[in-house]
Amino acid sequence: MIRSLCFYLLLLASTAAPAGTVALVGGTVHPVSSDPIEHATLVMTDGAITALGADVKVPQGAQKVNAAGLHVYPGLIAAYSQLGLVELPSVRATVDTSEAGDFNPNAMAHKAVNPDSELIPVTRSGGVLLALAAPDGGLFSGQSSLIRLGGWTWEDMLVRPGVGMHVRWPATRKRGSEKDTSEASLRRMAQLLDDARAYQAARDADPETPFDIRWEAMGPLLRGEQPLIVDADWLDQIESAVAFCAEQKLRLIIMGGYDAPHCAALLKAHDVPVVVSAIHRLPLRRGDDYDAPYTLPERLRKAGVRYCIAGGGRFASNVRNLPYHAATAAGYGLPRDEALKAITLYPAQILGVDDRVGSLEVGKEATLLICDGDPLETPTHVQRAWLRGEEVDLDDRQKRLHQKFRKRIDNVGQASPVESP
Repeated sequence: MIRSLCFYLLLLASTAAPAGTVALVGGTVHPVSSDPIEHATLVMTDGAITALGADVKVPQGAQKVNAAGLHVYPGLIAAYSQLGLVELPSVRATVDTSEAGDFNPNAMAHKAVNPDSELIPVTRSGGVLLALAAPDGGLFSGQSSLIRLGGWTWEDMLVRPGVGMHVRWPATRKRGSEKDTSEASLRRMAQLLDDARAYQAARDADPETPFDIRWEAMGPLLRGEQPLIVDADWLDQIESAVAFCAEQKLRLIIMGGYDAPHCAALLKAHDVPVVVSAIHRLPLRRGDDYDAPYTLPERLRKAGVRYCIAGGGRFASNVRNLPYHAATAAGYGLPRDEALKAITLYPAQILGVDDRVGSLEVGKEATLLICDGDPLETPTHVQRAWLRGEEVDLDDRQKRLHQKFRKRIDNVGQASPVESP
């Protein structure tokens, strides 16, 4: 009898869910990488998705979350932002996007991120759970890092450091009052790359060669382990960047890409993806169609160029509008499923983290959200969200202000009037 009881308890322990297992039950799961699954169950354990499907059984002891009538999506990804690096652009003390000098390849954006930024919870409330924190300024600005929008420290938030080396590409033609410094800048960049290769060769030949953190930081870029992310909108900038990187044998990502459709064949031939910085912006030229920024993703898709939508650009406070940038692109020709992929799976692929995030698949991180509709629609509300299996608070400053002034409006006329003496 005792032996049978021990065997039963052992069997029960082996089938029970590990502590912290959560099962989302009955909702429509949108993996993004495949078709939606209705009345599905998604199980997450130890920060990862461990089961997903319509016939999945809830593990014994798991915390059940009723998602009936709701929708489950992967966390949205802002492929370019300065979240955590900028609070109030007009207050210099809250801006930490750049270092002094024009050559800072060793600057790592995640180490400057402020986890207590009020902009992070506001952005998170709209379903944006991951963002690329990118540096700015100088010639070689530094390295961007992909962060989770939640955590006590940057160590908690970090998904991947050193995603890309950022460069603000010089214009190769004078525009207006601009001073033409492009040739000097390109010569300077080429010389820096040559010096970095010479340093790497010296270190390989003699490990006693003096260590230099700036030249050391160039190693992943030169070895092809890291892309060069070039901030470029104009056609001449993009063509110049592609030619330069082809000559230097560097991987390239274009950020901005307003004129990218005009050289789509070149981008496709060199497999250069484009991070569309924003949809909600004005045309760059007086003669452009009014909807040129809105149709940019669809024109890239038709041309066969890999792309994603960042939304917000350098304005950290606007990253919260990421889903609506994708929605506008959908309204101007981009297929609806492509618009969703443009802010989930495609940025994950371009940034090299699609093995971890960007879609809902067994083995990937449990970074996801539950909402009451399509996240591209403004009436949709995000109900709950998880970062690597940990549920996050969806309260934020804007919601608190809404409640504060809502109470004021509701209380108008209820207070006793002040009598004159």
